This record gives sequence, C-alpha cells and structure tokens, in this order.
Amino acid sequence: MPPALRTPRLLLTPYTPDDEDDFVALFQDARVSRWMGDGTASEADDRALFGRVFSKVYARELFDVWAVRRDGRLVEHAEIKRTDEVDGHEIIYALAPEAWGGGLGTELARALVAYGFETLGLTEVHATVDARNEPSLRLLGRLGFAHVRDIVEDDGGLTHVLTCRNPARGTARGRR
Repeated sequence: MPPALRTPRLLLTPYTPDDEDDFVALFQDARVSRWMGDGTASEADDRALFGRVFSKVYARELFDVWAVRRDGRLVEHAEIKRTDEVDGHEIIYALAPEAWGGGLGTELARALVAYGFETLGLTEVHATVDARNEPSLRLLGRLGFAHVRDIVEDDGGLTHVLTCRNPARGTARGRR
C-alpha cells in the first residue's frame, strides 16, 4: 500500500472499497476521461479497473496509486509507476472538473514529483500528455517538465513525453 501523503489542501491515501462509486464517476466523466488512455470506458470496465487496484496493484505492490481528497471528498486520482513507454517512472493524475482552475492539479503534481525524487530516489520523473491537453501541459511546464519527444498514437493522435529531472541527484536510475 502506498503511504499517505499530505499537501496544504489535499490528502492522498490508498483507495478503500467505499471509494468505488466516486472512482467510477471520475473516470466516467468524459471531460476527465478524454485525456486518459483510450478515452471513456464502459462503467463495467471502470468498476473492473477499480477492483484491479485492490486485487493486483495493492495486493502485488505493483506501483503507488492514491485516492486524492479535499475536505474529505474524492476530487482526484493519482499514480506514479514505472512504464516502458517512457523508460522510467510516470506520474498520472486525473482531476474532477470541480477541482479545475484552483491550483489543486499543480499541488498534486508537485507532491507526486517530490515523492518520486525524495521517497523513490528517482533522478527523473516523466509524464505523457495528449498534445491537445493545454492545461496539463502548462501545469507541468510550471513544475519544470520539459518536452523530450512525441509518440504518434495508433489513431494518429500525438502524445508529448515530458521529463522533470531531479536537480539534487546524479544520473543513476531510481531504485524502483
């Protein structure tokens, strides 16, 4: 299980079974899911995904994934995991539309990057972002992420690979 993390306004904790409906609602919102993977999945697929958080991700300690709460309400989803697509650790986050525009995404991404550097000992953290997702590209740019390459998706879409390097570390890879 990932450790709980706290920012000035957010609490990141492992999901609990009671979070299923809120998780599914977040992932079913087309304004959110349009930027994630292949877009909106069926409700059944999102419920199955939530189940895999427990049966695979937490059970096998595959990577860190959190429910992100503000004032006790689930408002965001967060992950940091090793992926071959970027040959390193990638941060992933999804914000409920009511959380947009108030700096919570920046606060969350900053916490994920700090966790990668300080806890996982990484020298760099990556993000993959749809080239049309300008708010997320701006957010990551403010945190020091730089565009390093593009991925042309099967549907012809363009994904930017962004990297943030840990200025306090050398070039060795992280431990996880």
